Amino acid sequence: MTTTIIGYPRIGAHRELKFATQHYFKQRLSAAELQATAQQLRLANWQTIKRAGIDQVPTGDFSFFDTTLDTAFLLNIVPKRYQALNLPLLDEYFALARGYQGPAGDVKALSMKKWFNTNYHYLVPEFDQDTQIKVRDWQLFAQFQEAKAAGINARPSLVGPYTLLRLSRFLAGRQAADFADALAAAYTEIIARLRAAGAQWIQLDEPALVFDQSVADQALFKQLYTPILAQKGQAKILLQTYFGDVTDSYQNLTTLPFDGLGLDFIEGQANLALLTRQGFPKDRVLFAGVVNGKNIWRTNYDKTLALLAQLDEVAADVVLSTSTSLLHVPYTTKNEPQIDPAELRYLAFAEEKLTELRELDAARHAKRETPALLANRHLFATPRYVEDPAINAKIAALKPADYQRLPARKTRLAIQAKEFHLPLLPTTTIGSFPQTAAVRKNRAEFRKGKITAEAYTAFNHKEMRRWLKIQEDLGLDVLVHGEFERNDMVEYFGEQLKGFRFTANGWVQSYGTRGVKPPIIWGDVVRTHPITVAEAVYAQRQTTKPVKGMLTGPVTILNWSFPREDVSPQLSTEQIALALQGEVLDLEQHGIKIIQIDEPALRENLPLRKKDWHRKYLDWAVPAFRLVGAKVQPTTQIHTHMCYSEFGDIIEAIDALDADVISFEAARADMTLLDVLHDVHFETHVGPGVYDIHSPRVPAKAEIVKIIHEILRRIPKENVWINPDCGLKTREEPETVASLRNMVQATKQVREELSGNES
Repeated sequence: MTTTIIGYPRIGAHRELKFATQHYFKQRLSAAELQATAQQLRLANWQTIKRAGIDQVPTGDFSFFDTTLDTAFLLNIVPKRYQALNLPLLDEYFALARGYQGPAGDVKALSMKKWFNTNYHYLVPEFDQDTQIKVRDWQLFAQFQEAKAAGINARPSLVGPYTLLRLSRFLAGRQAADFADALAAAYTEIIARLRAAGAQWIQLDEPALVFDQSVADQALFKQLYTPILAQKGQAKILLQTYFGDVTDSYQNLTTLPFDGLGLDFIEGQANLALLTRQGFPKDRVLFAGVVNGKNIWRTNYDKTLALLAQLDEVAADVVLSTSTSLLHVPYTTKNEPQIDPAELRYLAFAEEKLTELRELDAARHAKRETPALLANRHLFATPRYVEDPAINAKIAALKPADYQRLPARKTRLAIQAKEFHLPLLPTTTIGSFPQTAAVRKNRAEFRKGKITAEAYTAFNHKEMRRWLKIQEDLGLDVLVHGEFERNDMVEYFGEQLKGFRFTANGWVQSYGTRGVKPPIIWGDVVRTHPITVAEAVYAQRQTTKPVKGMLTGPVTILNWSFPREDVSPQLSTEQIALALQGEVLDLEQHGIKIIQIDEPALRENLPLRKKDWHRKYLDWAVPAFRLVGAKVQPTTQIHTHMCYSEFGDIIEAIDALDADVISFEAARADMTLLDVLHDVHFETHVGPGVYDIHSPRVPAKAEIVKIIHEILRRIPKENVWINPDCGLKTREEPETVASLRNMVQATKQVREELSGNES
């Protein structure tokens, strides 16, 4: 064995799993039909990997929603409120992922958070006093048998016990160590069952090892793996890490009797120094992540072969692999015939990365320069784009004052209160409204040239007017235009800016059935024309209530695109920030008084080691956001939005963004972030999301009232806005209207209660 990968995309090259799952939710497809579609997609993936010449193929990387949820479900880590529904196994699984509201009961979904430093989301497992860990028959064993029957040299994989505990939520006074022995016993059973079924290698994913590790963390890791490895028998265990280095854990990893260690040499560049300085056990296999699993650029073979030569000096047996699962890149460039072949040759999606592994392996063992190596060398010697000297000169000329907004926020907020005369607890939404089939059809027909620009715009204006009227009728205080002209929030802006490239089928899973098509930052980024002004102005003319201008922030555009590798992320972000600054000033000049600059991905690319947070990221990411709105008048109110990340540990940096209002997710998670806001005397006004838009369930008025009271226990009422936790584009219209109606009515009730208390 000389080549493998960590995992492969699973939604289907044309999102077949997404559509099948959505049809199942709408009862247009049976469970058996959904399972059949999933099996076909798995087989297609395995055959693609095998045909590419990859020696060992992972299984267990497929999921209907999320592999962390799959592992918890396999281990019976299912809170009682879901078990009490008495649903079929598949429906119970989806209840954890999406919530459930029907004849069997009413439950919210599990919390959702970002998966390390990616735009993928995972479901947060919950442990409590009722948790009884046991191994259930859920996917892992059957999928290994499927692959084996198809003649695949399969390596079953699942999230390891340490990462599972590090990423979970513990209730009722429980803590991770309370479950270590039971988890170790369960994983021992899983390994024994897989080995009995014919598995030679078993992959346990432990990316949590790339976090900072305390003494207690390392002790927990040993407590878990000492009994597991003592009882593994003839099974070979691959301990797989990714997203960074294992500096704190390397001694544990090389002392414990793992058969293979998977290390990331792209983001975890310090791993090479570890191996060189401390050595690598001669009886272990090194699974070397040398092909970037998170970005879409071709691998530079000469640089990678030089790295492999160093690894060969310290490890006796090196298997070439990807740095992460290929879940984070699209399926194949074969589905992009519209991209100029001269540019397409610089790109490698999942299938092309398989070829890269095989070609690198061949070049590594060849005694001469292979044709593939020569072609790759020629590619990297060819200029890919022409630099724009003007934008880089502007960035070089920026001064500290360009990042500072005046007057100070407290003074601005007082000015804005007189400007807008909003009620206590003003209500709003995050930006988008449901992207119905008709909305998507209108956009698709315009792109294909089947309708005129006038017809396209007329349809969007009709939808805007309709939803503005709905918002007014519901009683919302600050309105939005609905974003019917936009596809994805980042792709839309990329299409309007110079310096981006786009795919037709470059879908990447974000969570569950949600896919995104990240644009590619190809070269220098420049704004050449207004982007959102026409829609914002049209919407504002339809109502006397304020309508928010809606922008995506510079850090999120960077983090939700495939970034350049030839310049620093700071440079790309500052280019985007200057482009957006021009858009903000245009919106203000045209009478848009509230402008929302969304940064849901601010925390996403935060380095996984705390020592790097400021120096390598926050010290330029926070100023880049400030640059966008620094020149507006004090009467213009700047909002931002963030979601599904653990913001508590960077709360000072978020306050330093110097926005006037920030909205974020609260209803799906616990209220710990609100406690942090209270403790640090957070100055920015806040809109904690009072209900979860990623679930189809409609929250009751009383439920929202309770959440608002929880917010007001922690945040001064004068500083609080009321809104959903994210945009509403993925929801259906009836549930959207019903949920917003309950939200507004709940807010009115709380206002009346507060008024009564004051009198």
